[in-house]
Amino acid sequence: MRREDRRITEDNEIVDILHSAEIVHLGLMDEGYPYIVPLHYGFIYEDGKLTLYMHGAVEGKKLDLIRSNENAFIEIDNNNGIVSGGEIPCRYGAAYASIMAKGKAEIVENVEEKIKGLELLMSNQTHRNFEITPMMTRSVSVIKFSAEEMSAKARKVAAK
Repeated sequence: MRREDRRITEDNEIVDILHSAEIVHLGLMDEGYPYIVPLHYGFIYEDGKLTLYMHGAVEGKKLDLIRSNENAFIEIDNNNGIVSGGEIPCRYGAAYASIMAKGKAEIVENVEEKIKGLELLMSNQTHRNFEITPMMTRSVSVIKFSAEEMSAKARKVAAK
């Protein structure tokens, strides 16, 4: 990371980003080109390890791509506003917090793990707890992303 002063290493700050963001951008490979899909997610972050759960249709391009190549990359960000540069346009910037990670994507087949992933997703997206039944899992696919390398960084708006 070029800007070490913006690196985030504290687990509680990483979890805050994961809780406050709504969308993950999942990057897969499609015949040598990146294929990036925005998805809702749920997560587990324990002992510095990040696991995301995403959902979608039971068939489609992203599932086909995961079956052919499990390597994946994710990006999550929060746009926290503009950093003013006053009267000098080139001094303006963005306040943000972001997480990027490379790892492996897999299609979850185990019903209990699908339930767990969907419950985490619903909790993260709605801030409510739902009970997911095995029958509910039949109409969706669940994708699990396991991060192998991860970085987080932020640029905060200076206090006035």
